[in-house]
Amino acid sequence: MILMTLLYILVFSIVLLVFSIRILREYDRGVVFTLGRFTGVKGPGLIILIPIVQQMVKVDLRTIVLDVPTQDVISHDNVSVHVNAVVYFRVLDPEKAIIQVEHFYDATSQLAQTTLRSVLGQHELDEMLSERERLNTDIQEILDKQTDAWGIKISNVEIKHIDLDENMVRAIAKQAEAERQRRAKVIHAQGELQSSEALLQAANILSKNPQSMQLRYLQTLNDISGEKTNSLVFPFPFEFMKMFKSKNI
Repeated sequence: MILMTLLYILVFSIVLLVFSIRILREYDRGVVFTLGRFTGVKGPGLIILIPIVQQMVKVDLRTIVLDVPTQDVISHDNVSVHVNAVVYFRVLDPEKAIIQVEHFYDATSQLAQTTLRSVLGQHELDEMLSERERLNTDIQEILDKQTDAWGIKISNVEIKHIDLDENMVRAIAKQAEAERQRRAKVIHAQGELQSSEALLQAANILSKNPQSMQLRYLQTLNDISGEKTNSLVFPFPFEFMKMFKSKNI
């Protein structure tokens, strides 16, 4: 009888010891409550708890990758787009993450969704497509400020995809094509302007020096003579006759 009692005591002690021991990894922390009251954060390593009296909530301190579901966003210029993003965050203060908010992962996810819609809705479509880095920074700063009370640090936010309706894609393609044509016309006009200015400058220089005009005329004749043709008609300016007479050529 005594042997059986000792055996029961031994088994009870082993079971009690098993339920009392916790082993936390390097990236884990244990938020300990004693009779419902917070009594400290423990870990990593071997942790001994008093069964029934103490409970522990384990918190992972590694960076968590949060995939923000696709959100329907209406831009400032009334364009409907579908946007999804990814948020990188980690717990800095396990006590706040457990006590200050219920299910900090879900709370961060919901906050990220509402912030994504709110921030992008203040910008036009062109800004969403061309200034993604700035928008990432704005969202990250807003989230980080709001989650600071939860002991959470938002390290990075990345907008992954901005999807448009097919009609809007075609409209943007037409707009881009029109913009390319406009730039081509502007460049062509600038080239014509520069060319005309150069010709005007050359004409002014040649008009001040008749010998230069004569040399230019002879050079043109030489260029045309190289053409493979049976007949060649080239006008002879009357001014050159006066020039030759004045020079007695």
